[in-house]
Amino acid sequence: MRSAHSARFLRVRVGVLGLALSAGLALPTAATATEAAPALTAEEQRLAQAVPQEILARSGFDAVAPRFARLLADSHSYARAHQIVAREGAALWRRAVDRVQGRGPAGGDLSRDDDRPLYWARLGMTSHVRTWQPDFAITDARRSALLAVLERTSRGQSDLRHPHRAKGLKRVLVTGFDPFTLDRDIRISNPSGATALALDGTVIRTADGPARVETAVFPVRWRDFADLTVERALRPYLPDVDLFTTVSQGRVGRFDVERTNGAWRGGFPDNENIGRTETVPVADPASQPQWTTTTLPYAAIVAADTGRFPVYDNTGVTEIPAGGGEPVVRPDGPTEGSTARAGGGGDYLSNEIAYRATLLRDRLGLRDSLPGGHVHTPVLQFAAGNTQDVTDPEFVRNRLDIVAQVRSILAVAVAAGR
Repeated sequence: MRSAHSARFLRVRVGVLGLALSAGLALPTAATATEAAPALTAEEQRLAQAVPQEILARSGFDAVAPRFARLLADSHSYARAHQIVAREGAALWRRAVDRVQGRGPAGGDLSRDDDRPLYWARLGMTSHVRTWQPDFAITDARRSALLAVLERTSRGQSDLRHPHRAKGLKRVLVTGFDPFTLDRDIRISNPSGATALALDGTVIRTADGPARVETAVFPVRWRDFADLTVERALRPYLPDVDLFTTVSQGRVGRFDVERTNGAWRGGFPDNENIGRTETVPVADPASQPQWTTTTLPYAAIVAADTGRFPVYDNTGVTEIPAGGGEPVVRPDGPTEGSTARAGGGGDYLSNEIAYRATLLRDRLGLRDSLPGGHVHTPVLQFAAGNTQDVTDPEFVRNRLDIVAQVRSILAVAVAAGR
């Protein structure tokens, strides 16, 4: 049976009008009613459903989009709008980090470790920027620029502030992802995003001394990756960190340290219900390798007792052998001259962020000095029989255990080096 909280939100109107009302978005005035507002994305349209509204209300994040709408409506120039978007995006990230890390009010009865309030509140904000009709002329390019600023700031990508190098202090960079496959189950949380919020700005004690962690979250959208959002976010920081790992949700009941990443997109739909089947698009494709490899200390990670889930060194890939033919699964990694069809982490965006980050590491000349790669977490599962409630004690326990185990894996990786 759906909880009383869920029943309360079944009355939320579905569709663009419902989204506008529930998120506090201003509808066009009579003066602008004939102007064609940009359409909401498939991702933004989900916000009007009952579950996202419940998650927002039970965390206090339901006030974010209405406040943002009021501020943006009162901006009467592009410069002022840009300032508001940058400030409020950064404030959303900090609010989400603070809530997860126990600072400030919880805002409701949803457990603090939850990553979903950030995701749904951000979509309320992007929806408003996308449909906003200001009292001054705004070009498509400028609206897109506002959306880009909002994405960067609300994901922590502009908040990566590692301290100056100090004796004995290691610097670690970790990335996570938004929830995804939301049309299958809109309640989904992503433990990699929860990990990013829990670890941002924290210090991990390792056998090799303290390590300061900075984090960011990325969208589950092919187009953002083709626009090189990963490279723009990470390039300024990789030369100055001691270890990095991209993190995403993988298989049920296990962690995987992915040994090899492939230059192939397998076409599975993203959060905008768009698929891409092609070679991973990168800058300078003429020098693009089919495969990149982890430089994380995978043997030490696998051997360590880091938590309740087993951790595997995943060496398998899918390739087209040199000379052509059908794709072949190789349990021990790619063969010479083969073409990638799936890395150890598959052919979706988790493989792609690992490929892009490690390719960037190599192109910056850091392959021999910087440990980095990808870690797949277990799938975050609800309690058996829970098909409707947005949370339950087992769901919370699973997420907390996954986050704690990522922290332990990082401590092992920092101490082991390469």
